[in-house]
Amino acid sequence: MCLPASAVSAAEVVGFADNRFRPGTIVIKNSEKRLYLVLRGNRAIRYKVAVGKRNKSWTGQAQITAKYVRPDWAPSPEVRRDFPHLPAVIKGGAPNNPMGVAAMTLSNGNYAIHGTNRPGSIGRAVSYGCIRMANHDIQDLFQRVGIRTRVVALP
Repeated sequence: MCLPASAVSAAEVVGFADNRFRPGTIVIKNSEKRLYLVLRGNRAIRYKVAVGKRNKSWTGQAQITAKYVRPDWAPSPEVRRDFPHLPAVIKGGAPNNPMGVAAMTLSNGNYAIHGTNRPGSIGRAVSYGCIRMANHDIQDLFQRVGIRTRVVALP
């Protein structure tokens, strides 16, 4: 069964039988470049995502700490080192803002699950550790989960 079939990276409901994860948990499988929102009945909503590039992806557990619509973006010190020309802050909604239409920050440091201004990056290992989603997918996930939702990232 598919959810919106209009987009290339559209989410879909798939079988998901892993008893380690309760319904409502977000599971990121870095090797698959997929994010799963675990549902009841051994199912999950699967989204295609971009993950951290080599030596930048994270594994482990976190929780969603905040949710933002059209967030501003400030480059981390590591990003600023690699791209010193970037401004200190890029306002939400600006075409060069890499956060896209929404973001959910995580408790594990300077990471978020967010939309993107570069839809062609979805399905690739390209970020500094954040999980990028197509804007329509982050909008869908955003309304399905809340603060303190458990997030588990697997290799």
